[in-house]
Amino acid sequence: MSASSSPLTLPAIVTRLRAAGCVFAEDEAELIVSTARVPGEVAAMVDRRVAGLPLEHVLGWAEFYGLRVAVEPGVFVPRPRTEFLISQAAALAPPEAVVVDLCCGSGAMAAALAATLDRPEVHAADIDPVAVRCARRNLAPYGGRVHEGDLYEALPAALRGRVDVLVASPPYVPTRAIGLLPPEARVHEPHMALDGGADGLDVVRRLVAGAAPWLAPGGRLLVETSERQARTTAEAVARGGLVPRVAASGDLDATAVIGTRPAHRDWSGG
Repeated sequence: MSASSSPLTLPAIVTRLRAAGCVFAEDEAELIVSTARVPGEVAAMVDRRVAGLPLEHVLGWAEFYGLRVAVEPGVFVPRPRTEFLISQAAALAPPEAVVVDLCCGSGAMAAALAATLDRPEVHAADIDPVAVRCARRNLAPYGGRVHEGDLYEALPAALRGRVDVLVASPPYVPTRAIGLLPPEARVHEPHMALDGGADGLDVVRRLVAGAAPWLAPGGRLLVETSERQARTTAEAVARGGLVPRVAASGDLDATAVIGTRPAHRDWSGG
């Protein structure tokens, strides 16, 4: 008999989720019950989770940096480790900062900075129209603008040389490692948001190579990467004309490469 043919109790939901391999079955069950708009929706949500859909796609939201960020099916789910990048960016941003989130996915990073900073001007961009639609939902309350296109090609020309903080969590998983990811990621998230090419840094290299002309004097680029890739990423940042440093959090298993545009260099010529 289908689980959707009769109401599910909380213990029954926990049992089904645990049998499906959900490690935090009790927490997930409570989130599903509290998120469902009507009782009959609970069973359908449990069915989707048992079938392997990421919890965030089942709920329709993810918790990120104290916010509930809308997450549509087919959109990359923001990871807890990325909160480290946001804390670093927030500490470096001046008042009324111009902020750009590239490869924005759901727009979680842009929304977090919009909610945290003092009167920022926030932009986000992604090449995936599904992600752009989702990001627009998340940035609408803050007046943020979302652009569709490939990296810097998506940005308004008026931002050139004005960006104080440019954050990015680009795809950085090596192609050969995609198959090792949990099924929630490799089956239900877009490969373009995961696959970074042979060494995982194809998009990262393009992103850091083009950053400097968009940054204001003293502006910062913050790129999420892995500990193993940090040195190579920092070298690419330096080749792009920025002064690199690596920041890491053992607690969150997070690594960021931060590049600063020297205040004295003129990038107006590109």
